[in-house]
Formats: sequence, C-alpha cells, structure tokens
Amino acid sequence: MLNFVKALAVIIALILVLSLSVIMRTNQPAPTEPGKRLTYPETRRDDIVDNFFGTKVPDPYRWLEDPDSAETQAWVTAQNKLTQYYLNQIPARDLIRKQLDKLYNYEKFGIPTKLGGRYFYTRNDGLQNQDVLYWTDSLTGRPELLLDPNTLSTDGTVSLGSYIVSWDGRYMAYGLSDGGSDWRTWHIRNIDTGADLPDKLDWVKFVDVSWLPSSQGFYYGRYPETQNKLEATNENHKIYFHKLNTAQADDQLVYERKDQPDWLMAPVVTEDGSTLLLVIYQGTENKNRVYYKDLRDPNSNVVPLLDDFDAAYQYLGNEGSKFWFDTTLNAPNRRVIMIDLAKPDKKSWAEVIPQQPETIESSSMVGKHFIINYLKDAHSFVRIFNEDGTEAGELQLPSIGTATGFSGNIDDTETFYQFTGFTTPPTVYHYDIKAAANSVFRRPNVDFDPLQFETKQIFYTSKDGTKVPMFIVYKKGIQLDGSNPTLLYGYGGFDISLTPTFSTSRTVWMEMGGVFALANIRGGGEYGEEWHLAGTKEHKQNVFDDFIAGAEWLIQNGYTNPKKLAIQGGSNGGLLMGAVLEQRPDLFRAALVQNGVLDMLRYQKFTIGRYWASDYGTVDEPNMFKVLYSYSPVHNALPGKSYPAAMVTTADHDDRVVPGHSYKFTAALQRAQAMDNPILIRIQTRAGHGAGTPTSIALDEIADLWAFLTHELGMQVKF
Repeated sequence: MLNFVKALAVIIALILVLSLSVIMRTNQPAPTEPGKRLTYPETRRDDIVDNFFGTKVPDPYRWLEDPDSAETQAWVTAQNKLTQYYLNQIPARDLIRKQLDKLYNYEKFGIPTKLGGRYFYTRNDGLQNQDVLYWTDSLTGRPELLLDPNTLSTDGTVSLGSYIVSWDGRYMAYGLSDGGSDWRTWHIRNIDTGADLPDKLDWVKFVDVSWLPSSQGFYYGRYPETQNKLEATNENHKIYFHKLNTAQADDQLVYERKDQPDWLMAPVVTEDGSTLLLVIYQGTENKNRVYYKDLRDPNSNVVPLLDDFDAAYQYLGNEGSKFWFDTTLNAPNRRVIMIDLAKPDKKSWAEVIPQQPETIESSSMVGKHFIINYLKDAHSFVRIFNEDGTEAGELQLPSIGTATGFSGNIDDTETFYQFTGFTTPPTVYHYDIKAAANSVFRRPNVDFDPLQFETKQIFYTSKDGTKVPMFIVYKKGIQLDGSNPTLLYGYGGFDISLTPTFSTSRTVWMEMGGVFALANIRGGGEYGEEWHLAGTKEHKQNVFDDFIAGAEWLIQNGYTNPKKLAIQGGSNGGLLMGAVLEQRPDLFRAALVQNGVLDMLRYQKFTIGRYWASDYGTVDEPNMFKVLYSYSPVHNALPGKSYPAAMVTTADHDDRVVPGHSYKFTAALQRAQAMDNPILIRIQTRAGHGAGTPTSIALDEIADLWAFLTHELGMQVKF
C-alpha cells in the first residue's frame, strides 16, 4: 500500500492534472441503452518505440504500467465510470446478484488436517467474506474457533493466505494477505490460549513455513525488503530459521545463493526431524532441485541431493535414510522412486511405482501407503499402493469428478479428501486407511437440483489432428438447434489441469439457460508433461488452435452459433482470450478477459513475470520474439477491425499479473474497434489476482460479468 506521504502527493497531483485537463476527455455521450456505440475515455498515446532485432514496435501506452501515477488513476476512474454506467442499464443484473446470493449461501468446509491429536479445518457459514478456521479434538467433537479473518478488516479484504500447525498441535503459524496480495505477513498463535505471540514475519511470498518437531521454531523463505511490494521484481530468496518469541531481525540465515537470484526455495522438515529439505524452483518450469541439511548435526552444511534440474521431484516421505519422491524423470506421466541418502547415486535409486498410461495429478504417503490421484481423460481416479509399491486397491469415487486432499503423516491411519463435480457440491470424506472405508465428514446442502442438469464429455479434433477432450454441462431439455447461449472456458498453460468442479456461478449461468463448456486444451497437465510442453513457447499457437477448434465443434454440432457464443479465461487464460478474439473475431460474440497476461513483449519485467519464461519464452531470443509478437494481444489489436464485445477485468493490487497488462490491452482494443460491440474494463480496488477475494466482492464481479453476457447474447433472464 502507499504510505501517507505518497498518497497525499498522488491526490495533489491528480487534482492538478484534472484541473488542467491534460490527461483525457471523458465527455461520454451517455447511451440510452447498452449496445449503442460508446465514446471511450481518450487515452494518451506516446511515441515510445522499441527495436527488437531490427523490428520497430510502438508502445504508446507504456505510461499505463505505472499504477500509482495520477494519470493512470484518473484513467482507471474514467474507465470504471463508463463500465458501471453501462452495467447499470441492464435490468437482469440485480436478478442475477440475488440468485448468486441464494445459491452461494450454503455451508462450505475445507479439508481437515490432523496434528497433535487435533483436527483443523475451515468453514464458511454461507456468505461470510472469508472462511473461518476451527479445531476439534475428535471427528464428532465441538468445533473451537481458532481464527476468524472476517474480524481483521471492515471490508473483508484481509484473508488467511495459509496456515501451518506445529507437529504437536500446540502452535499455528499463519500468513495474512492484505488486499489480495501474494505477500504474506506471518504471525504465531498459541492454540491452547488463542493468543498470538509477539512474533511477526514480513517479506514472505509463495512458500510456507516448516516447523521443527520440537515446536521451538520453524524454517521459512523470504525476499529482501523492497520499496514497492506491488511492482518490484522478486529476487534473492533466502532461507531463515525463526525461533519462537524472537524478532525477525534475529532470525538465523540458513542458506542463500547470491549467484542464483532467480531461485525460489521451499523448506521442508522431515516428519522425524532429522533432515531439512530445500526444494528449489527456477521459474514455473516443471523441474526442480532438492538440497538437504542434516539437522542432527548443528555444523552440517546444505548439500545437493538432486542438482541436475532435469525433472520434477516431489518429496512424499521418508523412513530413516530412505526418501520417496514422485518424479517426471524418464516418466512424463510421473512415477514414484526411492532414494537412499546413504547411497544417493542414480544407479542406486529404486523404482517403487512405475509410470502408468494415466498421469499422476497428486500423490502422498500416509499410513505407510501411497495414495496416488491419477487423471483419466481429465477426471480423477485414485489408487492405493503399499510401501513396497504393490497395489492395495482403488478408492471408489461417487462419480466422474475431481478428488483432492489425502494429506497426512506416515503413521496415520486416516486421511481426508474432497470430491466435487460440475453438479456435485464439494463433499469432504474421511478415509480409514486400514479398513479401506469411506465415510462422509461434511456434505453441503445447496439450494439446487442436480438432476435437472446433464454433463457429457466429448472429444474433438484440433487443427493438427490432435484429439482434445471437452466437458459440456447444461440444463436438461435443451434443443441442439444452434440457438443456445454458450460459454466456453479455457486455460492451457503451466501444467495446470482443468477438471470437473462445482461452481455456483456456472450453475446460475446454466439456470439462465446457458450451456457451459470446458476445453482441456494443450499446455495443461491433463495428459502429462508431453501435453503441457505441446502448448509452450514456439508451440503456444497449439493452445489457441485447440480452443478455436472447440468453439467450432460446438457450432457444428448444434449447441450454439457465433452470435450466441461467449468465451472466458483468466490469468494465462486471459492471454488465451486476448489471442483468440483477435485471431478469430468472427467466431465469438463476447469475451471475458480476466487478469490476463497480455503484453508478451514486456511480461518478464514485472514482479514474478520472468518466472513464466519456461512456458512463454522471452523476447531476448530472436526466434521467440517473432513467436511472441505474432500473438501478443496488446500488439495485435488492429485498427479498423471488428472485434467481439469484451469485458476485461483486473485488480489494482494484482502483484502477480500486474494491471498494466489489462490497461494497455483495453486501450489498444478500444482504439482498434470498428463496430458497436463494447470494449469495457472493470477494475477492482483493494484486490489482487483472485485468492482471498471477499465473497461479497467476488459475487458482485460475477453478477457484472453475467449481466454483460446476458445482454450481449440476448438472453432472457428468469429464475
């Protein structure tokens, strides 16, 4: 946040600039109804030109990259004013907001964890802005309040980013996020008394703490102090040890690598307390290193265990010197191996669970069993293995959907998981490992009838012949006459799999008569690392082609037509939206471009943007410059071309995908638009990339997005 002096300076500058009328004109002739041609706030264009290997590229809106300047803030105010004016004229907006409240108002439960004989889980009674953390001493015991983030701010924008309970269940370290920021401020709470210790840790981002079994303290990673948390690049991550009841300034530096400023290190203390593992990442590439330190020897050094940066390695557990990992080494679908620290050379490694035709989505070691969550055509199936790798059975899931959870310790006899599907609200299950028995821990009661909806999975062919799966969900009884308003969602990046999950907002969309489709395009992790890599760097166009082919399939098979088809994606999915609406503007009627990475020539210059180079590549290489320039949404909005209606969303505190991406894209598309379809931007204040957004703010945004789509697609809203 801005300090008082800087904020005062901005306010004074804003008053001066507006009084001189040198920023922009906002003489918007108010349309009598949405759909009439808008007059957008005039956005100043500068004569900035970059030279990339002989190609001159204008960047007229670079001034919008500064979120704190008076000029940018005035632009934000003018754009928000126009957007809200437009939305205020859509009668369905209030109806949609009320229906969202109605459906979202149900109890929601997090997946419990058990430590020190206590169970910890979150609960939301329905419309609370933030989930509340509780503990209980038995599965049927009375819940005890541990932390209510709703009391920490008046507007609900302070959220519980993460919490880590000590091994003995006595203390909880918890990280708070302010205004949706990725930064966490960590505190420590005595669980018995409910009181906080004086300890406070700042400059922490992306990784959690890891306790010693003695509960005397924990290891954590932090960045150096910076003048501007929202804009500064994040470099020189270091590992420290924090002792309880001491100041952060007194923390012991455990490990740093001044020669590797891009390394991000996550500390993991083994359950037996013998070893500190450092899991080291470099960007978002699906590879990592693993170093370790013998905690039994106070003079031991941090030494490399896995230092080739040749694959992904996820630590699962250990017994003595035997350590288990799941890995992509020689296994793009992942497998489980054992490494003995007494003889860590590769020729001594043992394969425990071989690679399967299906990819491993997640894995854990609980109760001396491996619980492996596989993906089969983008939905979960779970298999149990004994410690020696022999099969112990398959967990029977209720239907096609998504299972998550399965955490625990090596000697535990129980674990918990959550199961959900497109029409199945998230239900939390208790699993008895010895008895191989399932039981419901918490089941929500949602005010809707799942039997009214139908889910199907189809496979279509992309431009290069690749078979791509797509889920389609809709209210029963629709006619395949090409007239259905349809929303196609996609992401396609960073090895992230899109699987069936319940969504109140999508349920409301379908209640209004809309069809929802989710395309499992390349770039994700649905079919392992090969599927992911097929949508990265010079292959990124495959992602766009897959999505476009999914839209064409929906049209060809009678679900919808180009005048009734809308698309949606956020973050990397926002890049997808920007690219496809420019490449095939004839195919879509409306687009929701949310928190997108949209300036592909400069993305690596902001906060953690350079970490994404493993998926995107950078303009530092001539060939990659050509690729990035060919689809960068900021640079491919062509004046005089007709584009679909677009609602761009971002947040002024997004310190992951900085708002300048969305600002510049909106300015370019507004200038380029040759027809009446509106190009609007909705800028949320006191918010970040999405995590921790208060319920009330999230539902307001969804109501605005759905109102926009219902108007643009000509939908009649009834509930």
